[in-house]
Amino acid sequence: MATNIVSMKQSSMSRGGWKSAIFIIFVEVAERFAYYGVAGNLFMYLTKVLGQPTATAAKNVNTWQGVSAIFPVVGGFLADSYFGRFKTILLSSIIYLIGLVLLTVAVSAVPLPLRHIVFFIALYILSVGEGGHKPCVQTFAADQFDENVPEEKAAKSSFFNWWYVGIVCGATAAVLVVIYVEDYVGWSLGFGMLAVAVAAALLVFLAGSGGYRREAPVGSPFTRVAQVVVAAARKRGLSEREERGVCDEDDENMEGGGAGVQALARTPQFRFLEKAMMIDNIDASSEKRNPWRLCPVNQVEEAKLVFQLIPIWFSCLMFAIVIAQLGTYFTKQGSTMQRSITPTFQIPAASFQVFTGLTILVSVLLYERALVPLARALIGRPSGIKPSSRESGPVLLTINADHGCCSMHWGRRELFYEQMPVGMRSIGAAAYITVTGVGSFLSSGFDSYCAGISSSVGMNGLGITLIEGTLSIFYWVLAVMSAVNFCGYVCVAKRFVYIRGLGMIKKAILVRKDPIRK
Repeated sequence: MATNIVSMKQSSMSRGGWKSAIFIIFVEVAERFAYYGVAGNLFMYLTKVLGQPTATAAKNVNTWQGVSAIFPVVGGFLADSYFGRFKTILLSSIIYLIGLVLLTVAVSAVPLPLRHIVFFIALYILSVGEGGHKPCVQTFAADQFDENVPEEKAAKSSFFNWWYVGIVCGATAAVLVVIYVEDYVGWSLGFGMLAVAVAAALLVFLAGSGGYRREAPVGSPFTRVAQVVVAAARKRGLSEREERGVCDEDDENMEGGGAGVQALARTPQFRFLEKAMMIDNIDASSEKRNPWRLCPVNQVEEAKLVFQLIPIWFSCLMFAIVIAQLGTYFTKQGSTMQRSITPTFQIPAASFQVFTGLTILVSVLLYERALVPLARALIGRPSGIKPSSRESGPVLLTINADHGCCSMHWGRRELFYEQMPVGMRSIGAAAYITVTGVGSFLSSGFDSYCAGISSSVGMNGLGITLIEGTLSIFYWVLAVMSAVNFCGYVCVAKRFVYIRGLGMIKKAILVRKDPIRK
């Protein structure tokens, strides 16, 4: 028996790390390559080929991007609760590939009167595939690094930086190469390239499957949070004099560091939730714990982690509204410019989005090679600068310099991974993605509102009067709103309390006071 346990531990230690994460990165790079190959030029296809008006096309692009970013909530829930991340990635990648194949067929073989229907069916099949793919791939790759091993914990921090470099490379390649092929060679060839890339990445992902560390699904994560809220509400009138102790019965279960479980220290925020772990007379007289009346300390702390990320989520929405303009009015504005480099070569309007990716690449390289080593030496934090601090700087710069999206996206990714309970990290990944989705929906409504105002004063809407300066006023409004949002974000970030694991010393910190047993 002991030999089998030792063998299992050695097998687990031989798995994971960069040698496994690199296979998973290929899947994400291919997906980003495919996504931006579609999203980056979708506005131009809707207006040039399908003949949609500017405002209608912008609304359709924002709606599709919004739906694509909302579906990950479902995918993350299914992965954490039932299927596990590996199976969810595999299934969603197959669905994504089916959507790309159908998209290629729609633009090459379907008659124009029917193309509109088939094209949009294919687009929303991509949304379904995106729903399972996005919340799981990065989380699954990060799971390959053991947080209890100092070398791997430091490697995980670098992983987030290089992961972002990889996906930016995929997106940049799509914006430079695929969009040019779509505009000047053929849409069918352009979309066909995307399907081939995803199919190849899927094979690479399967090739590395034998070396992956896999976390088992732990059941519905929302139920654990809901139990804390209900239990706290039921005991809202309980005073400290009436309590009989606190419930910390999960300690023994966490000793082995099982899948989906992480021991957490007590934190001062959201004190009202701590009523859920207080033992009253009813709990003390019960032979079996009612999870809707009494929750362990660790479960309460997990709920606190979720609650404190909600203000961060809301403060990121303004940034998402701004970024949504890249694929719509930013591209439309590019189409009015002189884009010829030679008499025979013209830059596609959508390819101007490449400046965002190039700036990100330079920023991440400077951060990883210069700022991180300096920050580690000065403050001793493995990740260097805190993820929430990485988010704050670029918010104000987003309108005037595209590099604003660099730190915001990459800092938000790491923040929503590190500061979520282990069993909810797919949900955490979905949470940061939904910022983009809700931002796209808000952007669509905001665009329509501003277009209505410009029409009422005789400017005929945003999409038609680019040269008259309406769009510059629109951008200034966004800039002012971003500045106000930045101030709000700084206030939220200053109150943020970082997760603190207890590890092997947790029993010395958590003082038991007549804990109730199951």
